[in-house]
Amino acid sequence: MSRVLVTGGAGFIGSHLCEALLARGDEVSVVDDLSTGRVENIAHLQDREDFHMTVGSVLDAARLEPLVRKADVIFHLAAVVGVQKIINAPVETIETNVLGSHNVLSQAARYGKLCLIASTSEVYGKSNKVPFTEDDDVVYGPTIKSRWSYACSKAIDEFLALSYYRTQALPVVIARLFNTTGPRQTGYYGMVLPRFVDQALKGLPITVFGDGRQTRCFADVADVVRALLALMEHPDAIGQVFNIGNPEEVSMYELAELVKKLAHSKSGIRLIPYDEAYQPGFEDMERRVPNIDKISRLIGYAPRVRLREIISRVVANRREELITSTAIPVTAAQQRVVRAGVVE
Repeated sequence: MSRVLVTGGAGFIGSHLCEALLARGDEVSVVDDLSTGRVENIAHLQDREDFHMTVGSVLDAARLEPLVRKADVIFHLAAVVGVQKIINAPVETIETNVLGSHNVLSQAARYGKLCLIASTSEVYGKSNKVPFTEDDDVVYGPTIKSRWSYACSKAIDEFLALSYYRTQALPVVIARLFNTTGPRQTGYYGMVLPRFVDQALKGLPITVFGDGRQTRCFADVADVVRALLALMEHPDAIGQVFNIGNPEEVSMYELAELVKKLAHSKSGIRLIPYDEAYQPGFEDMERRVPNIDKISRLIGYAPRVRLREIISRVVANRREELITSTAIPVTAAQQRVVRAGVVE
């Protein structure tokens, strides 16, 4: 049994990681400021003696220090996430991602703790070399485009983590996560699949930003969690960067059509220009596809869950949430709409 600290453990990925850690017999501590994480994600774990929750920020070094000191292993997932959140709160994005990671890494180095840093495919920026490989060059937009602050902040996290590894022998692993989705993910901050699903189930237009031809690859959270755990158990992963994702590529318009079909929805599909969806001059990547050869060679990683199954799981989970949630009043007639995925 290991004592594991998960920063951002009340978030979408973090909560699934906590479940997997507890299932294998670890003792889990979580620190989360609940800015994007939700208590509901971990409510079913709160009464366990091997689970501990601290409400706080990774920016609070004094609160973080005893949690790091007591842990054997750290999964650092806490970060500002979601395009909309990043655009609306650029200062919070940079400070949380950079200063928060500095706090985690400096404390981990102080006590010699094995640490995984969750990074992102965003670090590849506007590169058009597809698929993205861990040692590819990166290309960012200008600093006047706040959209690129997230990519740059996470790249700095990687530089800092690898610097601690090289200069202080900190055992650190960097995981570049591509689009990860599954039950419990919300569309509040621009996450595309749960947003599409919500719109389809409520009979609203499914809003596709841009021209809909841009493509993404979606990995199921269960596949991603298995990869994170396996990397932390492999000694050759230390000091390395790994893509984690699913190379199955789909355009945003095709994704909207598939969501509509699997949700049995009569929603229309509406294209919204980036300038209207986000801000004037917004820039985006046309394609974002992971090369997973490196992680496959090391731990035998291969995605098990295909896109249609991923969407079906998200639809089923969100349909149940809409029906049972007390936070969203739903009449009997509306329940029939949600269950059918159509407008009456």
